[in-house]
Amino acid sequence: MARIRLNLKKLSVTDKLAKGRQIVTAMTNNASFPNPNPPLTQVATTLDELTQAFALVQSAKSEVTTRVVSQDNAEARVDQALTQLAAYVESVAGKDDTLITSAGMETKAARSTPTIPSVPQAVSANAGDHEGQISLFWKAVPNARSYTIESSLDPAATNSWTHVGIATSASKLITNLTTGKRYWFRVAAVSAGGQSGWSEHATKVVP
Repeated sequence: MARIRLNLKKLSVTDKLAKGRQIVTAMTNNASFPNPNPPLTQVATTLDELTQAFALVQSAKSEVTTRVVSQDNAEARVDQALTQLAAYVESVAGKDDTLITSAGMETKAARSTPTIPSVPQAVSANAGDHEGQISLFWKAVPNARSYTIESSLDPAATNSWTHVGIATSASKLITNLTTGKRYWFRVAAVSAGGQSGWSEHATKVVP
């Protein structure tokens, strides 16, 4: 069939039926093709079968669409009825949770107050890849939005601690430090509830 192009795979069912019937009509009593294989009656039968199957599918699709719309409408009526019933229960029970639950309904959970995050653990200080750098690592704190980091050259002195960075993950590269000096570092977690206490110190001589 090098010279005949049917393009059947690209045709819709309706287009394929139309093309098939056009071919059957054109070949009926066509003296140039006296012995069609398969016979035209057989081809016509397959077209009739496809027509019937296609009609059944379209009918089923229409029925499914109708049923889905019916279900959606029924669901909307249920939602409306239960919402109205909940409003009635609340108008009678007020804020009495026990009375509300006795009607088979749940109460909204009270909004919890954000808590202060826990103190970061296992803080470690490692030499960075370049001079004047220290890489800090620690265990991530649940619900922490960020971490604040301080450093000191004399941790015993309260006023010696200075802010050196903020991290949004459990690590931070501290730069611009003085090579050869020992630094101490501490980390605190920050969440919606506030800032945690400071971690245990990590110390390292800057490379």
